Amino acid sequence: MRKHFFGSAERLHLVLMLALTFSTGAVDAMGYLGLDRVFTGNMTGNVVLLGMAMAGGTSLPILRPALALAFFMLGAALAGRLLRRNGEGWSPQTSAALLAVSLGLWALTVFVLLAPVQADPTLGSTVTSALALLMGTQAATAKRLKVAEITTVVVTSTITGLASDSRLAGGKGTFWQRRALAIALIMLGALAGAAALHVHLALALALAAVIATAVTVTGHVAHRRAEAEAKTGAESPSLARD
Repeated sequence: MRKHFFGSAERLHLVLMLALTFSTGAVDAMGYLGLDRVFTGNMTGNVVLLGMAMAGGTSLPILRPALALAFFMLGAALAGRLLRRNGEGWSPQTSAALLAVSLGLWALTVFVLLAPVQADPTLGSTVTSALALLMGTQAATAKRLKVAEITTVVVTSTITGLASDSRLAGGKGTFWQRRALAIALIMLGALAGAAALHVHLALALALAAVIATAVTVTGHVAHRRAEAEAKTGAESPSLARD
């Protein structure tokens, strides 16, 4: 595996997916606290909210969590189709999928900045549905990279693995560092997103957009560099024979 600043492609992908985990926390805090208690990344939360809301008399929203769930699945399906023929690791299609997420987050940042999304239910539902579409795309793309224990959108399984594989449970503590980081980062992202709401709803989205853009550019540049090095390495033996 070609070496670079992070040591290997696997290490780089881990860092990039952890960064997206942080941004998911910010986006979910914005959606839940700023847009009528709806998660756009953590679909487990939406499923639970829907179940409780259907019981009636809970004042919990039904439409937005339902729309978020549907659009998350649509985003994941679209990304899955785009990445279907790729093997493991980064590819041009990975860059394209994450670029779409980045551009979508920037567009929503501007939209939330200019439109009264908190006052207009239709606009609010549009934002949460679009965010869920982007988070579904991001989650499916992260899944294709196969970074162990990192999904970028949920940490329930990560918490379970951290505890059940710990030395306290008689395990070897496999992946405990990345698991702990994922849990801490999504919590810190939620903290940052909640704090951003004191300034403006769009600030949390802008933070997520900056992170997604940085991840996309860094991953794409590293992939192109690795391809160029591999091509140079493949040509060197033939040049030596000549």
